[in-house]
Amino acid sequence: MELEFCGEWFPVAEDEPFLIGREGVLEIDDNPYLHRRFLTVTRHDDLWWLENVGSRLSATVADLEGNTQAWLAPGARLPLVYARTTVLFTAGPTTYELTLVNDEPAYLPSQPAEEVEVGETTIGPVTLTESQRLLILALAEPVLSGRGSTATIPTSAEAARRLGWALTRFNRKLDNVCDKLHRYGVRGLRGGPNKLAVNRRARLVEHAVASRLVVPEQLPLLDAARDVADD
Repeated sequence: MELEFCGEWFPVAEDEPFLIGREGVLEIDDNPYLHRRFLTVTRHDDLWWLENVGSRLSATVADLEGNTQAWLAPGARLPLVYARTTVLFTAGPTTYELTLVNDEPAYLPSQPAEEVEVGETTIGPVTLTESQRLLILALAEPVLSGRGSTATIPTSAEAARRLGWALTRFNRKLDNVCDKLHRYGVRGLRGGPNKLAVNRRARLVEHAVASRLVVPEQLPLLDAARDVADD
């Protein structure tokens, strides 16, 4: 097993846990919002496992094509059965992305995954309107334009300006897209009944990027939308 983060590769040994956090083998020590001990990669029962050993933060875990996705809450663990697994998580204002590469995956697809065409709005059962897709692109732009690195999720006001929208319009559409994804079972977009989560923008970006609901090839749509708004 190997781990890639910001272009740097780390070998993961079978006989000791690989710790990710402000302390550990992958040491991210410049973010006070990140747990000292957040994620561990271990090998047992002939499988590799990813475990959330933190107390507050969650992580989004998906296969490379975004066909399957899981929300790894504190205390939860998942087997790493794919050849390549993408992990995204947010601590404070910063979103991180890393990749786990398994040379002996327990699962191999029987046929190649279908490519997603640029401009396509349907991934699985979720269909986005044009404005919903633009909203997600505006929020996910820093992550999509710098894949494999760290990024800061825009505020609602910044994303609204990027689109040339009024903030009230942006917030209304953000409510709508979070409600839609929540109905399809996406966790972390609501803090409880009729209570939207404070970090829903980061969670929305994690889900959309991991599941390929939006892809880097769609980013030019943002400039086109802004040009229309300016006109």
